[in-house]
Amino acid sequence: MRRREFITLLGGAAAGWPLAARAQQSGKLTTIGLVVGGTPSSHGQLVAAFVQRLRELDWIEGRNVAFEVRWAEGRMERFAELAAQLVPLKIDVIVTAGLGVAALKQAIPFIPIVFAGASDPVGSGLVATLGRPGGNVTGLSFQQTDFAGKRLELLREVVPGLRRLAILGNVNAPTAMHEMGLVQATARTHGLEVATSEIRRVEDFTAAFEALKGRADALDVCTDGLITTNSIQFNNLALAAQLPTIYVFREDVAAGGLMSYGPNFPDVYRRAAEYVDKILRGTKPADIPVEQPTKFELIINLITARALGLTVSPTLLARADEVIE
Repeated sequence: MRRREFITLLGGAAAGWPLAARAQQSGKLTTIGLVVGGTPSSHGQLVAAFVQRLRELDWIEGRNVAFEVRWAEGRMERFAELAAQLVPLKIDVIVTAGLGVAALKQAIPFIPIVFAGASDPVGSGLVATLGRPGGNVTGLSFQQTDFAGKRLELLREVVPGLRRLAILGNVNAPTAMHEMGLVQATARTHGLEVATSEIRRVEDFTAAFEALKGRADALDVCTDGLITTNSIQFNNLALAAQLPTIYVFREDVAAGGLMSYGPNFPDVYRRAAEYVDKILRGTKPADIPVEQPTKFELIINLITARALGLTVSPTLLARADEVIE
């Protein structure tokens, strides 16, 4: 049985997390660039996990390493711009995830890149094979097919008589669109009616929920930095529409979503730090195999469940890694 933790949500705590990763010394220090899809509030805990693991591996900020952190703030189009900012800074290794990987690989083909999460890195051309990536990119890969089936199973446990599933994704995020296709196919194999909704920007949130009115019993939200960065607004709309939501990313549930199931992302970033350590000690990215996450977590927000009039069974609560109440 998986460990159960009861947590109290402290809004905005991550936003105050400092990164004193600059510089007068930076010319003398090994420099690591991080290009993060969200904001310090939505993704700061991931960067903190990465920095802590490097510290455990004897890479101490200000002593032998400096960090240059850039935040895409949920806007995928910013990755190329942020990559350009890093080019003149003599970065030794870059860490990013999701859509940032392809953008940075194209913009900076000569610097080692570690991805803390990428979907189908072989099919998307990021690496030659999982065993021997063969270029300047390596890291941790997600198999979203597994997530799709598990998330649907969890929704059916919580939403009685689930017959109609809505799936929402960001058109500007190829990963989200790929995920949408997987969820759609999985739902149909289980005999569910499927309604899809596409967004491009925050301003599309309200219209997306209006379009789903009366068409769905629950909502599967495809992984996307735009939504996570604006998850409080998104979840308020979902609650107003009385739509139970399920995500991959824990932070979306901490911000008011119903459930999430996916990799433990702080652990993914800790493992990304181990890739960086190997590269800084002389191993080529081309020779470091791409691996899969090993820790997965189920998060349930009981406050949201009560607001939606849903009862979560003791059996499911006992399986959860975190219960927010």
